[in-house]
Amino acid sequence: MNTIDYFKLQAKNLHKDFKTKKPFFDEAIKDYLYEYSPKYFDIDAIVLDFDLDEDSFTLMNAQHVIAQLVGFEKWTELLQASAPELELAKLLFDNQHKTDLRNWNDYIAYAEEMNQTNFDSETKLEIFKQTVLGEGIFEDYFSSYLLKQREFDY
Repeated sequence: MNTIDYFKLQAKNLHKDFKTKKPFFDEAIKDYLYEYSPKYFDIDAIVLDFDLDEDSFTLMNAQHVIAQLVGFEKWTELLQASAPELELAKLLFDNQHKTDLRNWNDYIAYAEEMNQTNFDSETKLEIFKQTVLGEGIFEDYFSSYLLKQREFDY
């Protein structure tokens, strides 16, 4: 499966998880909320972190969230990304329990400042492989939006 197809599948899985919503009345706040029975994603965290409209969540919204999870502003930017950018995006997605996007971006910005350069996407990819996958320099557990990582990585 190529990387674009992989992200399309993730967007479909996210959308499927959203479709499991069931309304319930919360006595404490005297209002209706939704509860989910997700299979793939922590929907509650995604709703909060991405300030999503639970009443009108579409597949396009899911694509947008997936793109943002891996560092792109929009889905179209992800579709137009280079091969190294897509590989890095997939690694970020699959390893979000090892580092989150903000922490990764801060690390790269610091490394670029220290080296007085701007790394190209191939260099960023190699740095990720070496530091996150190889050396495991990010020792703290990061909260993952993926339920499978929450299940197995504690």
